[in-house]
Amino acid sequence: MKTAIAIGGVDADRKGGFARSVDYAIECEALGVDVAWSAEAWGTDAFTPLAFLAARTSKMRLASGIAQVSARAPGNIAMTALSLAAMSEGRFMLGLGVSGPQVVEGLHGVPFAHPLARMRELVDILKLAFAGEKLRYEGEHYVLPLPGGEGKALRLAHRPNANIPIFLATLGPRALEYTGEVADGWIGTSFTPATAASYFEPMRRGAARAGRSFEDIELAVGAVVGVGDNVEEMIAKRKPALAFQLGGMGSPKTNFYNQAFRRIGYEDVAEEVQRLWVAGKRDQAVERVPDEMALQASVIGTRDMVRERLREYEQCGIDVLQLQIMGRGTDAKLATIELVHQLLEENRAA
Repeated sequence: MKTAIAIGGVDADRKGGFARSVDYAIECEALGVDVAWSAEAWGTDAFTPLAFLAARTSKMRLASGIAQVSARAPGNIAMTALSLAAMSEGRFMLGLGVSGPQVVEGLHGVPFAHPLARMRELVDILKLAFAGEKLRYEGEHYVLPLPGGEGKALRLAHRPNANIPIFLATLGPRALEYTGEVADGWIGTSFTPATAASYFEPMRRGAARAGRSFEDIELAVGAVVGVGDNVEEMIAKRKPALAFQLGGMGSPKTNFYNQAFRRIGYEDVAEEVQRLWVAGKRDQAVERVPDEMALQASVIGTRDMVRERLREYEQCGIDVLQLQIMGRGTDAKLATIELVHQLLEENRAA
């Protein structure tokens, strides 16, 4: 199992924040970290930091994690992906996700309805662009060229590159099936090894329907990682973020993270935490998150506990684990990453 880190996001533009992120990524590359995922929410965009990192790194793969489907026109995403692939000498991976209605409608001002259909059409167009074909497409959400105008179907002025990997961040069963049908990789959240089948089986069905092998899909998931003897303190630190995922990551009507946790056995918890969060009872929402959930949705605990958790991720088939290191300070984070690599080596040697 390979490791990854995340850079960017809403805090990247704090004073010195991006410079620290770049230095951190360079140090991680030296430690053998395989991928840097560039986050995108409502702060730093997913692509710009990768262009800078392409010039400062030489081995690490560089991935958008994730670029919001509704934030850009298909042609723009295709041009950006082809440019980054060329700049990085083939190290770029295109990670896409539908985001949620609060961001899509609130920030980008476009309808969120039918997100999976929009993603399907976008991926169709991207594959045409990457293959060097003219962008001629008739869908419900995208029509190229625009009917009744003066435009004509264009072929991008890039050398074709059909090898750019497309990773999809999906959670729902239908979206997971589609991932199995077309994607080179999957970006997973709200994931626990014990409930991996709830994610993998829909992807297997989609892959089989398309005549593909599920084993050819690269599986990348994120996990908060913390190593120490005070396990109770680490559990307590994890609960606010989980409560925010269940209650605040999306509207009360549309929260994909909440729905994902319901599907893997936390229905009562997800429902109650969301109710408390929306009612403004944030402290009670945090208290409602059970210890067991914080442990299952994380890689935290003593050295032995973390080594066993890493084994579980690897044994269930995860290819890339994005390390979201608990705590602050670059030196401490790098030390934890170094320890994770050591524990992975111990597992392989066992």
